Amino acid sequence: MKTLFVIMAFLLAGCVSKPADVEPVASFESAKYLGKWYEIARLDHSFERGLSRVTAEYSLRDDGGIKVINRGYNAERKEWKQSEGKAYFVEKPDVGYLKVSFFGPFYGSYIVFDLERENYSYSLISGPDKSYFWLLSRTPTMDEATKKRLVAKAQALGFDTSKLIYVDQSPVSQ
Repeated sequence: MKTLFVIMAFLLAGCVSKPADVEPVASFESAKYLGKWYEIARLDHSFERGLSRVTAEYSLRDDGGIKVINRGYNAERKEWKQSEGKAYFVEKPDVGYLKVSFFGPFYGSYIVFDLERENYSYSLISGPDKSYFWLLSRTPTMDEATKKRLVAKAQALGFDTSKLIYVDQSPVSQ
């Protein structure tokens, strides 16, 4: 069985570029970014298709990089899928511009372009182009006003927010 997100490596192989008008946040603090994040919304891609309850957990690696554990639930198959990756800063460690790999030497962009600064309670993420977008939160739900404001920002930057998938984060029933 293929692991979750392996296909992502092939789609993003060598793509560590930044989309037009998408600027990574400055004064990024990786220590504050570590921990568990819940996917609130995303643009669809094959490596996450059909998954709900998607989370990403970030921790430090011994080599100075960041360990990434992505996890999601496939309700149709009634199974969890998980994939482990690694991320490294593309520029400086205080700029929210990383490259991430879930398979071998193939990396894709991970650009934090908006971030709640006090508690790091939400973030907006882009990949190498505007077909990759994620809205992440420290909690499984987000207040509607904040969600609408962040989606409007993404739309203003050229992301096709009409195609967003709002991720079910309700508990899995047994």
